[in-house]
Amino acid sequence: MIVVDVETTGTNPKVHSIVSIGAVDFAQPDRQFYRECRIFDGAEVEAAALAVNGFSLEQVTDTHKQTLEQTMAEFIAWCRPVADRTLGGHNTSFDRDFLQASVERYNLAYRFGNRVLDLHSFCWMHMARCGQTQPTKGGRSGLGSDVILQYVGLPEEPEPHNGLVGAKMEAEAFCRLAYGRHLLDEFKIHPLPAYAAMSTPVSDQQSLF
Repeated sequence: MIVVDVETTGTNPKVHSIVSIGAVDFAQPDRQFYRECRIFDGAEVEAAALAVNGFSLEQVTDTHKQTLEQTMAEFIAWCRPVADRTLGGHNTSFDRDFLQASVERYNLAYRFGNRVLDLHSFCWMHMARCGQTQPTKGGRSGLGSDVILQYVGLPEEPEPHNGLVGAKMEAEAFCRLAYGRHLLDEFKIHPLPAYAAMSTPVSDQQSLF
């Protein structure tokens, strides 16, 4: 799995642009990726989106920054050695759609798979297994990113959001939910709650098939 977190100028991949990409190779978590780039020509920019990721209009249009095309080419090259390139994250379909739109914009020979892994589903299932009631908000799931991070014993994601910080925290949360253990040394200062350590992974000698 590649845990990825993109920061953008809005929510529509057809008209908004990626401004940064952070990623962690889940199988080799010390292998990480982070790039910032300028937006594509003509991309729309929403002030609310920049407020979330902390970039200014001047920063995302800085001609001294590498282009989105260059950034995508570097990210694709970084992804290729990964054996399982399934994308994972919190709202992973959002990240995938922006990445795929950027690939298609520049006719790059790569495709991100439709199937993704997301923390919301992992956390919902973990809570169900532990007999805990999943929170709701307005009649819908209330498992937002900060709620999930708190559930696995991590602090809220710092603001403004940074793609690599987000990807590392999401990768750590995945590991705690799936395997009941730490992934990255920097998060060892945050102990796992007792219920988060209940997972019992299949041993190396066992097979699911």
